[in-house]
Amino acid sequence: MGKQRDLSTGIVAQIQALRQQGLTQTKIAEQLGISQSSVCKALKKNCSKRTNCSGVRKTSARDNKQLRKIAVSNRFKSTSELTDLWNKQTGADVSRSTTYRRLRELGFKSRVPAVKPMLNKKQMEERLKWAKEHGEWTAEDWQKVAFSDESRFCISFGDQGPRVWRRGGETYNHECVKRSVKFPQSVMVWGCMSARGVGKLCFLKKTVNAAVYQDVLETFLIPTVEEQFGEEDFIFQQDLAPAHAAKSTKDWFTKKQLEVLAWPANSPDLKVIENLWAIVKWKIRDRKPTTLDQLKQNIATAWEAVSAETCDKLVKSMPRRLQAVIQAKGAATKY
Repeated sequence: MGKQRDLSTGIVAQIQALRQQGLTQTKIAEQLGISQSSVCKALKKNCSKRTNCSGVRKTSARDNKQLRKIAVSNRFKSTSELTDLWNKQTGADVSRSTTYRRLRELGFKSRVPAVKPMLNKKQMEERLKWAKEHGEWTAEDWQKVAFSDESRFCISFGDQGPRVWRRGGETYNHECVKRSVKFPQSVMVWGCMSARGVGKLCFLKKTVNAAVYQDVLETFLIPTVEEQFGEEDFIFQQDLAPAHAAKSTKDWFTKKQLEVLAWPANSPDLKVIENLWAIVKWKIRDRKPTTLDQLKQNIATAWEAVSAETCDKLVKSMPRRLQAVIQAKGAATKY
């Protein structure tokens, strides 16, 4: 590509005049029939300092305050949508790039929203009560717990969805998080772990009812806890899925003389095994399997590669998780 020709003195003068009238670089370029980069170059060349190259500042402190209110009230709007709202409410004529710069100046950054489950008032109260009841448990106490969970893995992880405008420290604010939904059908996996390492992994082939769940526990949980705890006492953790809370499942635990830890509903941030699933999914996300067999192999390989040190570190975070729930008064936490 040849070197761009310098603009004539007349064109440069027109650019400066239009800029002083408040027109954006894009509009100046359209009006004069030249490229936006040429307009930018002309403005920079005629400025003594780079900070003055953008011309007269088009927004006032009052305008910027209004933008802050708009951003806080419209967390999931795009920059273009926020620009339209800002122009409509203030009567200004600012560009998308100006809106973006002002948002940055106000401390907002466009980020992928954190995903947290919807908690109702009763669930928050139960979470707070449970956290206080177990608040005195030490890391050593939690090392005696075997955690379990199911997770769905997909061949395609899809995109990350819409972004959200937020400032520092607002990652887990109620209005800044995206609500989770069910994953598309793929392969469901059951697993367990403790501070001593990961347990046996089970790929579920059908819907998990009470009978199927008890068979999974018999085949995969019992050998794991025998290997990890031997004759030592331990407590088993599970969530409140229907198959877990069924009367026949409770009878199975009684028959096996296994102590089950009471658990608050809708509390994935308290389950350290959730973080373990995230680690496994991160490890396999770039492998791009094309068949379920390939996906299962990737999952098994990543699961077996998780070290006992990683598991122990996750379990030792339990006291901090409980304190976070107490501080949040039962609401979702960063975990």
